[in-house]
Formats: sequence, C-alpha cells, structure tokens
Amino acid sequence: MVDLTTNYLGLKLAHPLVPSASPLSRDFDGARRLEDVGASAIVLPSLFEEKIEAEQLQMERFFYEQAIGYGEADSFHPVPDQIKTYQENYLEHLQKLKTALKVPVIASLNGTSLGGWIEYGKALEQAGADALELNIYNLAANIEDSSDTVENHYLDILRELRLQVKVPLTLKLSPQFSSPVNFAQRLHFAGADGIAVFNRFYQPDIDLDTLQVVPRLHLSTPDEALLRIRWTALLYGRVNLSLAVTGGFHQSSDVIKALLAGADVVHLCSVLLAHGVGKLSEIRNELEQWLIEHEYASISQLKGSVSQQHAIDPSAYERANYVQVLDSYTPASGVLR
Repeated sequence: MVDLTTNYLGLKLAHPLVPSASPLSRDFDGARRLEDVGASAIVLPSLFEEKIEAEQLQMERFFYEQAIGYGEADSFHPVPDQIKTYQENYLEHLQKLKTALKVPVIASLNGTSLGGWIEYGKALEQAGADALELNIYNLAANIEDSSDTVENHYLDILRELRLQVKVPLTLKLSPQFSSPVNFAQRLHFAGADGIAVFNRFYQPDIDLDTLQVVPRLHLSTPDEALLRIRWTALLYGRVNLSLAVTGGFHQSSDVIKALLAGADVVHLCSVLLAHGVGKLSEIRNELEQWLIEHEYASISQLKGSVSQQHAIDPSAYERANYVQVLDSYTPASGVLR
C-alpha cells in the first residue's frame, strides 16, 4: 500500500492534489463535489477588498444618501435586514464548509490596503479557515518603484498580518521577482509558512476593432508547468517553507515531476474546469499506479529526489543547460534553416 499523504502548511493531507481557488468552490455544492471526488483540501476563491469597498459605496448611495421626498424624514433610511453583504456571504460560506467538510479549507485573500489585509485576514481566521493564502496582486508599473520597494510591499503585509493571526500563511508568488530563492527566504523570516509557485496574472488584450483594452481569460496549458517545476527544484531544501505549485498541471506526469522537484502539493484548476472535477480522481489514481510501478513506498520518499540538491546533474537546472537546449532543437522536415 502506497502512502500518498503529504504535509502542507502544517496540515496532514491525504494526497498532494488540491483544487486551487476557482469558481468550483464558490458555492456549497461545488465544494462538496470536490471533496466527493477526493480533494485533499480546498482553496476558496479570493475575498477581494475592492469588492467589499465597492459594495459599501453602493450601499451608502442607495440606502444612506437616498432622497425620499420628505425633508423631516431625511435622517431615517432603514436598511432591509435580509440583505447580506459580500463579506458576510463569504464568511458564512466558509463557516458552512468548515462544519460540513472533513478536509481542510484554505481561505484566499486579495487586499489593497494594509488595514484591509489585517481586518479581513482576522475575520477569515475567526470564521474557521485552516490557513490563509495571500493573493497579492501588485503590478510594478510605477517607474519610481525599485525591486526593493516591490519586495518590501509583500514583506510589510506579511509581517503585520503574522502579528495578528495564528493560522498558517502562504503567499502566491509572481514569477517576475529578480531573485525568487532569496525572496522566498526573506518571506520565511517575515513569517510565511509557505509559498505557491507561481501566480497566473491574467493579461489584458487589445481589441483591434474598437481599439479598447479588454480582459481576456485563458485557461492554463501544460507548457506552463515547467517553469514551476524548475523553480520548485531550486527552492527545495534551501528554504524552510511549504511548497505548492500552481499553473499548468493537467496531467499526472506533470504532477509527478513537480513532486520529484520538491512540491508538497500540486494545485489543480484549469484541468478541472475544462474536463470536470472527476479528473482529480483520475490523476490521483495514475499517480498511485506510477508510484507502485516504480517501487516507491510513499510520497515522502519521492519528494525532492530530483531537486537541484539531489539531481544527478544539478547544473541542468541552471545556465549550464541553456546551450544544450538550444542545440537540441531540430527543425521540421522540409523547413529551410
């Protein structure tokens, strides 16, 4: 019997496959289906501070600033009791899942202000979240912002939140940091328990007919997984953090590679949206079968065995492999060079 258990953020999980934040866990039935097909934990969609603020402004406009036509009653603006805010609905959803599900529930938070990160982080902890995933969307477009400024923004949020909450904290990292290994170490010293490698920032597009900038949402492809696998292999054993990979994991072969590189868990999203949540069970079964065929007794035996520290050729993860990769390309037959 193969032991598929893994430890992630101090939580013992039945196996490394964890559905990431997505519409699949937005409602109770969706989250229940994920548990039914074998998800070892569930990450909720992000609670957005921007949506909370926008809703508050809307409430002020329609309930507190309304003109009802009677001057003597302008100070009386009752708010219907049955109306629940976006934040209240999110927290109620979290509490309901914690009561009904057996697997850990990880809340995701996307803030815009330091006060917001702290206030809503504490609220998520109080609602029962087993851990918090910090989805810090910071586009460094200001020409005055140096790399230190960008990194310190992340570190300041983490340090302050760490002082306020006790549950494990993990950060979704962008692949665009100058020195990811060094930054991961700094995150650990600031109080992080884990990191997710790497966040997918959706890119705007230009509509050639209207010349407007429009949003485009594209699901990930398996080609994206290699970047995550490489940096996981470079991080493993060098930082004392739980390592998750996210973005591009559609097949059991990619999951196995991520584990060999050193990942504690593999987040699944696009593959479940494209093929249905039952795909998780299929990948889990294929993972177990591969372990049996290759005579592994456990995930822990497999984990990190082909990281940079343990690879037969550690330099293959760095520049030494660059020229070899370029030289290995062969044009298709009939294509002029």
